[in-house]
Amino acid sequence: VQLQASGGGLVQAGVSLRLSCAASGRTFSSYNMGWFRQAPGKEREFVAAISWSGGSTYGADSVKGRFTISRDNAKNTAYLQMNSLKPEDTAVYYCAADGPMSSRLSRVAGVYDYWGQGTLVTVSS
Repeated sequence: VQLQASGGGLVQAGVSLRLSCAASGRTFSSYNMGWFRQAPGKEREFVAAISWSGGSTYGADSVKGRFTISRDNAKNTAYLQMNSLKPEDTAVYYCAADGPMSSRLSRVAGVYDYWGQGTLVTVSS
């Protein structure tokens, strides 16, 4: 499966932004999807994940209550709605796919088989 992340940009603290991850190739609806981010000089970190059915989601403590992961299997797209953005959310955001039909919903980057190219989110104070 090929993944294309989009929707990043330069925004001020407190606003919202929605990232999209468009998938093509194999059956998107059979893959768990995850969002990760990597800030300058830091390791890649888990943000959120959603099961292939959309029935289960899992988010990092640092974004709970602010970020929401979702998916539209009819559109082959996963989303990351980011509200109340903070300067510390500044990073390149990557979407990733794990599957097919994986029973795990993981926060471990190494579990994911396919990665998008990343989209930069910069939050100014």
